[in-house]
Amino acid sequence: MARRREILSAATARRIALAAQGFGEARPDGPVGLRQIRRMIDRLGLLQIDSVNVLVRAHYLPLFSRLGPYDTAMLDRLAWGGRKRTLFEYWGHEASLLPLDAQPLLRWRMARAATGTAGFKGWVVRYGQERRAFIETVRRQIEDRGPLSAADLTEGGKSAGKWWGWSEGKQALEWLFIAGQVTTSGRRGAFERVYDLTERVIPADVLARPTPDDGDAQRTLLRMAARALGVATEYDLRDYFRLRPEDTKARLAELVEAGELLPVKVEGWTHAAYLDPRAHFARSIEARALLVPFDPLVWERDRAERLFGFRYRIEIYTPIEKRQFGYYVLPFLLGDRLVARVDLKADRANSRLLVHAAHAEPGAKPAEIVEPLRAELRLMADWLGLEAVKITPAGSLGRALVRS
Repeated sequence: MARRREILSAATARRIALAAQGFGEARPDGPVGLRQIRRMIDRLGLLQIDSVNVLVRAHYLPLFSRLGPYDTAMLDRLAWGGRKRTLFEYWGHEASLLPLDAQPLLRWRMARAATGTAGFKGWVVRYGQERRAFIETVRRQIEDRGPLSAADLTEGGKSAGKWWGWSEGKQALEWLFIAGQVTTSGRRGAFERVYDLTERVIPADVLARPTPDDGDAQRTLLRMAARALGVATEYDLRDYFRLRPEDTKARLAELVEAGELLPVKVEGWTHAAYLDPRAHFARSIEARALLVPFDPLVWERDRAERLFGFRYRIEIYTPIEKRQFGYYVLPFLLGDRLVARVDLKADRANSRLLVHAAHAEPGAKPAEIVEPLRAELRLMADWLGLEAVKITPAGSLGRALVRS
């Protein structure tokens, strides 16, 4: 059944996207509890994990950006807290923390990895074919000895590997992880994964749930992406959970036919878009937040440019002399616009939040940015347990921040 094609203004689409991402409501007045954290993760669908720790681990920041200061130990408990866990690690949008309810929805991806089905990550297929006996040896070690990290393996734990400098044992563990045969039971130190058999980590009631067929699982993941994005192109929707074009083309058509996605045209967008029928048409957005580079609002750089006119590239791997804005740059959201970008570092040894540089966006008024940004920097420093905010007068906004 054909449906009327709506036209959305760029400003309306931007506010819809921000409301879908949890920025349409004020931060809690009091302490943030587990229920609020769970609700926000359910809204977003996942939290991306990244190893960079120059400020704080990537998965902690999206909750702070939306809810304000919270006890990160609560998120640790949900992710790695034994029987109290409600999250698990897997490849969602890259390495991610996901609600346990999503585990059955990703079994098709695990099965493709385990069977070497074309279309999964290339190294996974090759490694599974070439090193099957060694992989089974590693799996048996975990079965017999309990939770292990790569360093705990009796063989293959030290030699350099071909992929990302991983040891042979780490490669085997990651293959087992992607294939769903092991998962992360906890973390050792800052970031070291400790693996255990999936059936000893994921609750039995979750594992006992029926496995949906590929089409049903992919439709559900697209619905989740649509809810988290509000309004999105086909690429935005499939990229949220890293789905492939051949897996989403038919699924999108089915969701449109069922009325679960509404085709729309967005002012200034060159590609067709889809609207979540439950999307909130916010009249205004009164947000104030610093966003980690791996925040779902900005992780798809083309979408950030379409929504905000904000061209964003992470410069961690750019030589210092070629960097335009800095090493670890966070966009600053004020109201419904990205108005600045700030290069930040947590100097834990000296208990300082370092602002290496701050740049106002073209057309943004520094006088309207400085005080809200200073307040957000102070709030972040307090949340991270840092005593001072040290601002370097670099960038178009840095000097104004120092003067204020």
